[in-house]
Amino acid sequence: MPVADSGHLYKEEGNKHFKEGNWDSAIEEYSKAISVTKDDTLEKAVYYKNRAAAHLKQQEFEKAMEDCTKALEISPSDTKALFRRCQAYDALGKFEEAYKDARTVHNVDPGNTAIQPILARLHEIVANKVAEHSKLSSKVSQMLNLAFDISTPIDKRETAANNILVLAKEKAGAELLYKEGILNRIVSLFKIEKNQNIIVNLIRSISVIAKNNADKARGIIEIIGLPWIIELLNTRYEEQISAAQYCLQTLLDALSGMTLKDEKTPDMELCSRNRKEIDTLITCLIYALTSRTMTGVGRDAMIELILRNCDYRALDWAERIIDINGLQRLMEVASELPEFKYESSMEVTDNTRTTVSVCLAKVYDNMYYENARGRFVNKIEDFIKNSLVGPEIECRVRVTVALTTLLLGPLDVGSSFLAKDGILEMILVMANTDDFLQQRVACEAMIAAASKKDKVKALIAQGTNILKKLYVSKDDGIKVRALVGLCKLGASGGTDASIRPFADGSTLKLAEACRRFLVNPAKDKDMRKWAAEGLSYLTLDAEVKEKLIEDSAAVQALIELAKTGDHSVVYGVVTTLVNLTNSYDKKEIMPEMLELAKFAKHHIPEEHELDDPDFVYKRVEVLGKEGVTSALVALSKVESHNSKELIARIFNAICEQHQLRGYVVQQGGCKALLHLASEGTAKGKLRSAQALARIGITINPEVAFPGQRQCEVVRPLLALLHPECSALETFEGLMALCNLAGFELPRKSIIKDRGVSTIESYMVDSHEMLKKAAVQCWTNLVQSEEVMKMHEGNNDRVKLLVLLCADEDIDTAVAASGALAILTSMSKRCCRKVFEPKDWLDILRYLLTHQNLALRHRGVTIVYNMLGSGKELAEKLTEVMEVMNIVRQLDITDDPVTAKIKDLAEKSIKIAEEMKLIERDEHNDVE
Repeated sequence: MPVADSGHLYKEEGNKHFKEGNWDSAIEEYSKAISVTKDDTLEKAVYYKNRAAAHLKQQEFEKAMEDCTKALEISPSDTKALFRRCQAYDALGKFEEAYKDARTVHNVDPGNTAIQPILARLHEIVANKVAEHSKLSSKVSQMLNLAFDISTPIDKRETAANNILVLAKEKAGAELLYKEGILNRIVSLFKIEKNQNIIVNLIRSISVIAKNNADKARGIIEIIGLPWIIELLNTRYEEQISAAQYCLQTLLDALSGMTLKDEKTPDMELCSRNRKEIDTLITCLIYALTSRTMTGVGRDAMIELILRNCDYRALDWAERIIDINGLQRLMEVASELPEFKYESSMEVTDNTRTTVSVCLAKVYDNMYYENARGRFVNKIEDFIKNSLVGPEIECRVRVTVALTTLLLGPLDVGSSFLAKDGILEMILVMANTDDFLQQRVACEAMIAAASKKDKVKALIAQGTNILKKLYVSKDDGIKVRALVGLCKLGASGGTDASIRPFADGSTLKLAEACRRFLVNPAKDKDMRKWAAEGLSYLTLDAEVKEKLIEDSAAVQALIELAKTGDHSVVYGVVTTLVNLTNSYDKKEIMPEMLELAKFAKHHIPEEHELDDPDFVYKRVEVLGKEGVTSALVALSKVESHNSKELIARIFNAICEQHQLRGYVVQQGGCKALLHLASEGTAKGKLRSAQALARIGITINPEVAFPGQRQCEVVRPLLALLHPECSALETFEGLMALCNLAGFELPRKSIIKDRGVSTIESYMVDSHEMLKKAAVQCWTNLVQSEEVMKMHEGNNDRVKLLVLLCADEDIDTAVAASGALAILTSMSKRCCRKVFEPKDWLDILRYLLTHQNLALRHRGVTIVYNMLGSGKELAEKLTEVMEVMNIVRQLDITDDPVTAKIKDLAEKSIKIAEEMKLIERDEHNDVE
C-alpha cells in the first residue's frame, strides 16, 4: 500500500475515534499517520493540526501548541492551525502570542465569525497588559528609589523592599527589576546596609528572579558572583542564612531544571549546558566549608546544601566531592571541637558534627561501585594518617573526634578504621587518662563504636571497667558520657529478653541514673541530650519501657528536650520514642524455621511479656496524651532521612489509635507529616502517608487539612495504592481518598495526579474490603464532570457500575448504585449505557425491591433520571413493563425515611403517564 494511502487511512481512523470522544486512540492514529508520512506535505500538516485538536480536548495545551506550530511550518496560512494554536496560547496564559495568531486568522479569513469574539477579548487583555506594564515600570522605579536611598526613613525602605519582593514574584516585575540593574544595586547597598529585614527581602528577591530561569541564574552568577552569595551565609541571623541558602538552592535548581521539593530530577541537557556554573558552585561551597571566618550556623547551612545535592537523584555530587578533595574538608570540619580555641580553629555548632556525619553517609551511599567506595576509604585513610603525624595530644583528639563522626555516619567505614591496629587501643588509653577532654572524646568514640556487635564484645571485655571508673568523675560531662557508654553496652542484647550482658537489675539502675540527668533543670541541654541517648539504648528492655512510661516527669522532660528542635538531640529522643511505641521493624519468624532452629540448637530470641500488644497500646496512649506530637513536629525538620523515617514511624503508631488523632491535628502534626511524606526513605514516606490516611479517615478533611493541604495530601495517599503496599495500607489510603473526593479541590488533585485509573483498578479487586473502599471513593469522584465524561467514552465503566449494583456486599452495592444515580443525573449518554449489561432488568428489579432503603432510593433515582432523559430511553423502560410495575407497586409508607423514595416513585410514574408510555391509574385520582 502506498505511504500516502496508509497515512490517509490512519487519519480516517483517527477522525472516527475523535468523533466518539476517544482522544487517546485518536492521537495514536494521527501519530501513526505522521510517522509514515516522511515529506512535509499539506496532508501531513492536516495530521498535525488534527492531533492538536485532540490534545486540546485533553487540555494538553503545550502539545497542541507544538503540533500547530509544526503544521504552520508546512502551511503558514492555515487558519485552522492558527486558530487552534491561538486557543492553546490562550489557555497557557500567553495572551500576546494568542492575540497575534487571532489577528492573522482575521486578516487571512475576514469572514471567520468564530475568531471575532476571541480577537475582541484578547485585544482587551493585551491592551490592559500594556497599560499595566507601564504602571508596573513606574512602580518598579519608585520602589527601587525608595529602598536603595539610605536617606529615606527606615519604615518606608522596609516597605519598599517588601514590595520589591512582591513585584519579583510576577514575571513582568522580575523582568523589569533585572533590566533596571537591581543586582548591582544590591551588591553596592549591602556594603553599608545594617537593616536585616531589608537584606533578607532583597536576597529573597534574587531567588525569585532566578527561579526556573536558567538564563537569569547565569546572569546573577556573572553579575554578583558566587563567593558574594556564599558570604551572605556568614552571619548569625537565622533568617538571612535561610534566605541565602534558599537562594543558592534556587540557582542550582534553575541551572539544572530540578525541584527537590517536588522530586523533579535534573534535566540532563540543561545540566550539560550549565555544567561550568554548577561545578563552580560546588567548588566554591567546598572551599568555603573550612573558612576560618565563617560562622558555625553558616557552615551548617553549607553542609546541608551539599547534603541535599549529592544524591544521585539530585545533582550526583558524590564523586565530584571526592575529585575536588571535598572529603578531606568535610573530615576537617568533623574533627573540630568547640573547646579548641586557637587562631586557626573553625567555629562549629552543636549540630555541625551530626550534619557532617549525615553528609558523609550520603556521599558514601552514592558510591555505587567498588572502585568509587575504595576511593572514598582511601581519602579518609589519607586524612587520618596525615592527622596522626604529629605527637601532640591534639592530633589524637582530632582523629578520635573525626572517627566518632564517621561512626555516626557511614558506620562500615568508621568500623573498618576502628579495626586497624592501635586505633581502639589508642581510644581506650585516652579514656584512661586524667585529661577531661581526652576522657570525653574517648567516651563518645566508645559509644559510637558499640554499634557493631564484634566491637561490643571487645569493649565489654576491655572498656567496661574504664567506663565505670569515668562514671565516678567529678565532671558531669564525663560522667554522663560514661553512663551512656555503659547503657549502650548493657543494651547490646537488643529486644531479646534472654540476653543480658550485665547482671539483672543493672539496666534499671542505669535508666534511673539517666533519668536524674534528664529531669534535672539545673543540667544544661548537652547533659540532657546524653541522658536521652542513654535511654534510647536502655529502652530496648521492656522493663525500662514500662518504668519510663509511668514516670510522667521523665516523659515530659524528653518531650521538652525535643521541642528545642536541636538536631543533636534527634537520635536520642526519637530512638527512645520508637522503642516505647515498638514501631521498629520486626522480623516475622516462620514456625517451620523456628522448629529448625530449635533442632539445630541455635539461639532463639525471646520477646518480653511487657512488649505484648496491650502494654504497647497503653504506652502509645500515654505518649499521645502527654503531647508527644509537638516534640515530633519540632524534630521533623531534621535533614537525616533515617531520622525522618523514625519520626514517621512514631507518628503512625500514634495515629493507629483513633482517639489520639485529634491530638496530632491540634498540635500541628499534619503539616509535619506532609513534609515527611515528601522527603525521606521509601519506608518513612509510606509510614507518613499511612498516618495521614488514618487522620483523613476519622477527621473531617476540612479540619485536618485546611486550605491547600487538602490537595497536598492527595499524592501521599495515592502512594498507598501501590501494588507492593499491604492490604491494610491500601484500604486506609482508599478510605481517606474517599473522604477527600467529597470536596472539589482535592477531587481535582486526584484527577490531576492520575489517581483515577489506580482507584478504578481496585473496583475489580478480589479483596472485598479494597473493592468496597474503591467503589465508595468512585462515588465521590463521579461528581466531577471530567470523570463523568470518562464514562461517556467507548468503555465498560457504566456497565461495571451496573453489575456492582448487585454485589453481595450491601455497602458496595449502595456505593455503586449511588455512583450510577449521580451519572444518570448528569449524562444522557450514561443513561443509555445502563442498558448495555444483559442483566440490566434483573439488576434494576433487585434495586427497586430490596429491603435496604438506601438501595431502593438509589434504584428509584436511577429510573427517574433515565425517564427524564428523553422518550427514546423511556420507551426502552416501558417496553419491559415489569420495571415500571415494580416502581408503581412499591409499598411505601409516609415515614420520613421513605419520603424521598415515595416522591421520586410518584414523579417517575407521572413522567411515564405524561409521555403516554403507561396508562393512567384512575383508581388513584380524586373525584
